[in-house]
Amino acid sequence: MLERAPIGLKVDVDTLRGTREGVPRLMALFKRLGVEATFYFSVGPDHTGRALRRVFRRGFARKVARTSVFKHYGLKTLLYGVLLPGPDIGRAAGDVMRRVRDAGFEVGLHTFDHVRWQDGVAGAGEAWTRREFERGLRAFERVFGAPPDSHAAAGWQINAHALALEAEYGLHYASDTRGSGPFFPLLGDRASAVLQLPTTLPTFDELLGRDGIDEHNIAEAVFRRSAGAAAAGVQVFTLHAELEGGQLLGAFEANSWVALFATTSLILGAAYMLYLYRRVIFGKLTRNDLRGLLDLSWREKLIFAPLVALVFWMGIYPASFIDPMKPAMPVIR
Repeated sequence: MLERAPIGLKVDVDTLRGTREGVPRLMALFKRLGVEATFYFSVGPDHTGRALRRVFRRGFARKVARTSVFKHYGLKTLLYGVLLPGPDIGRAAGDVMRRVRDAGFEVGLHTFDHVRWQDGVAGAGEAWTRREFERGLRAFERVFGAPPDSHAAAGWQINAHALALEAEYGLHYASDTRGSGPFFPLLGDRASAVLQLPTTLPTFDELLGRDGIDEHNIAEAVFRRSAGAAAAGVQVFTLHAELEGGQLLGAFEANSWVALFATTSLILGAAYMLYLYRRVIFGKLTRNDLRGLLDLSWREKLIFAPLVALVFWMGIYPASFIDPMKPAMPVIR
């Protein structure tokens, strides 16, 4: 992260969707721009839905409202670990992770179970921390065939036991914290041998919806803050594959006129659909030949039921339709 760049780019990948969809987009963008970055992968189960337990924490509901969690993560991801079984990200998307490494980007361990680590590590003991950390190491090595050189704690949550484990397993450096510059953490009366490169700049989701910052000017807001902090030395900016690799990807190559046109088109399209729905469903009948039409019969409802179920299935699990088409896509391109 330090070489040839005044700002180190760190990509945290928390979910299966972020790995499969956001990571390839960011990788392609970085390659096109000649930008280096470090990707930190979650390599165990995706239990994103369990994060909803944080709804009672102060500020969590406001953050969810500001950043449109449903839009960025999707319904299926928000059900993992609650109503849907959490898929093993390393096993389901290990090929994507290896392509990142093979493309020349640095890769590291983010966590095994993101929600479990973020919610539990702060108050955990040595045994719990070792178990979770080593599960991540084993899963990472299963994906890449080698142990990680660095670690970036999920949610910037860490404890002294995890810091000691990083040194025990010979990690070269870590990016577990927030701060103003590189440092060696103290473990009791001695300094750790593992250098910490903290995230120094605010993330997109922390800025969205505040002080007039939206998806169109958020990149400028980050750049202003990075220029103001340049005197402090090395700066680290953390992206999330689910946000910057998804709906916020355009913030890196913003074109205000295209964004305005696209936004206006969405608004006009939604307004027209609402107008159409109101007239068709709730409007008054003005033609006498339509007054004799009856509602759907039970037979017609039974005919439509499989189609309705298919629509829901395509929305909740589109991979079952997309995967059979993948072998043909390289030929089409």
